[in-house]
Amino acid sequence: MRFASLGSGSAGNGLIVEQQTTRLLLDCGFGLRDAVARIHRLGLEPEQITGILVSHEHDDHTSGVFKLANKYGIPVWITHGTLAMSERLIPKQRSFKIHTIDSHQRFSIADLEIHPYPVPHDAREPVQYLFEDGRHKLGILTDTGCSTPHIEAMLTACDALVLECNHDIAMLQNGPYIRSLKQRVGGRLGHLDNESAATLLSRLDNSKLQHIIAAHLSEKNNAPELARAALSRSLNCESEWIGIAGQSLGFDWRQLV
Repeated sequence: MRFASLGSGSAGNGLIVEQQTTRLLLDCGFGLRDAVARIHRLGLEPEQITGILVSHEHDDHTSGVFKLANKYGIPVWITHGTLAMSERLIPKQRSFKIHTIDSHQRFSIADLEIHPYPVPHDAREPVQYLFEDGRHKLGILTDTGCSTPHIEAMLTACDALVLECNHDIAMLQNGPYIRSLKQRVGGRLGHLDNESAATLLSRLDNSKLQHIIAAHLSEKNNAPELARAALSRSLNCESEWIGIAGQSLGFDWRQLV
């Protein structure tokens, strides 16, 4: 299994997981032309995408999902609640199939097994995902205001983690956002801060961990070195070992061995 990011942050998100000829795109918050260019940057063609998974309805995760799916006939997997909130984005005449999923029910797409799980976020029915190929487990967690015992149970003993480090608490409190937005971002249905992500990480079994990527960093309320420092303290590792998912370039392919 390998995985890579099209980009990560408030201006758009997308991540590809590949196992053999199965390639799944998790979210697509980019315009169609931009999304295709980002897919090309990873050495793929849009026609090679097996399916698109959706985490929740916010524009930075869904704005390009249905345009990409419709142009290339790519099926979409989505919760009932997220689908209800995304109707405005779905073409009346579409060339792709929509599969509605249960937020607690695992399912398979070709060579990958997918485990959705619910997260606390200000959306209708938000989920994040684990991916398994029979040997390895990749855990994804972004867009959650806090951790839960269920989240930690899902993410323990992963071979790779993509973990939200959205903001530094002091930078958010002293930053340019209006008060209501600060409260939303920093609330229990908002986004995970660096120290909360590090605390979550410290509660997991990380004995198999080959890769960890800090994701969904705020450009105004965080800095890569702060996210790296928090996660490296938790893992007792060099800060350079912590990867960063950037907004413009995401991150290149990471291989699980």
